[in-house]
Amino acid sequence: MSLHDDMLKMGDQAVAAARLLNQLSSRRKNAILQAMSDELEARREVIKAANALDMEAGRQAGLSDALLDRLQLTDARIDAMAKGVRDIVGLKDPVGIKISRWIRPNGLVIQKVRVPIGVIAIIYESRPNVTSDAAALCFKTSNAVILRGGSEAMHSNRAIAEALQAGGEAKGLPPYSIQLIATTDREAVRELVQLEGKVDLAIPRGGEGLIRTVTDMARVPVIKHYKGNCHVYVDESANLEMALKIVENAKCQRPGVCNAMETLLVHEKIAPIFLPAIAAKLTAKGVELRGDELSRQYVPSMKAATEEDWYTEYLDLILAVKVVSDTQAAIDHINKYGSHHSDAIVAELEAPQKLFSQQVDSAAVYVNASTRFTDGAEFGMGAEIGISTDKIHARGPMALEELTTYKYVVLGTGQVRS
Repeated sequence: MSLHDDMLKMGDQAVAAARLLNQLSSRRKNAILQAMSDELEARREVIKAANALDMEAGRQAGLSDALLDRLQLTDARIDAMAKGVRDIVGLKDPVGIKISRWIRPNGLVIQKVRVPIGVIAIIYESRPNVTSDAAALCFKTSNAVILRGGSEAMHSNRAIAEALQAGGEAKGLPPYSIQLIATTDREAVRELVQLEGKVDLAIPRGGEGLIRTVTDMARVPVIKHYKGNCHVYVDESANLEMALKIVENAKCQRPGVCNAMETLLVHEKIAPIFLPAIAAKLTAKGVELRGDELSRQYVPSMKAATEEDWYTEYLDLILAVKVVSDTQAAIDHINKYGSHHSDAIVAELEAPQKLFSQQVDSAAVYVNASTRFTDGAEFGMGAEIGISTDKIHARGPMALEELTTYKYVVLGTGQVRS
């Protein structure tokens, strides 16, 4: 069979599995998830042996220490994977929930009900634990999933997917509910995201290059998580002690993640006081500052920022800094250069808080809090599949509800339309 035929077959199998998944009760799904978790632990040595093959291949290929660290599956990480699946058992199943209900004058009862999306394709890089997270979240919402991980983790991903499917099938998981594309041929991704009528949604997880590549070639809907070029704006009314803490946390607590701050905007009236204070804190943490002309007047040690800096997601201890004339100028900067991910204002007055919240066009807008909270667990939503920067269907942290859609169930007593 050709790759095209293989992918068509995989799509057909997923469609058939999705129909069976939609018949499972929440109780049965939870029992299956528990069995998946148990099987991950039972196959620990098999998974570690597969991961050792990937690690050795990665070293031979010259992967960086950071990428090798993301690839490695230690006992602690396998424990965390198994626990992650068990934690999903405790999350409320959104499938079947009535979102709204109303009665028409003719007596028709109209219900808007959450239902599975159907078949979800997830394309991801490096971290093999994504295999477990993605499969379990999709299953909890009665979606079949087709997984395509990075070639560097192929052995690990296969071992994890086989454990999940085998453990689940022992408790009634339909065959082909969790499928992993075994080939490293990149053309498989193109075939996968062009399976119209079989794949209902594609979710790429990884760098901006991967996401743009998937989006450009897809014929099925794609939910995107582009870069996190996040901002903190410190208003003239800000509590400066609070602002110092928020800015330091947003930049330094974990700089290599998508909800870390990349640009600091400071109101011109407080810049002479605030910028030297925050510069001292950040440079002590090893942060390289790149400022506009006004910022460098107050902190001469800053490097000069370029136009490119305002667009950049550094994912590192580097921060762009700009002095702005007012809240509207901060909003205009964010809406022009930002990535619609997470942006914050530090202010005591209600007027700038309200203006910022209304006009900043981002998935998450914060008032007097760090951008680092954009996360499914931190939002109380449980595990997440990613953070969407799209506006349609899902925006922000994507948890269980975002892996569902809805349909209308209309109850009548013989009504016909005149």
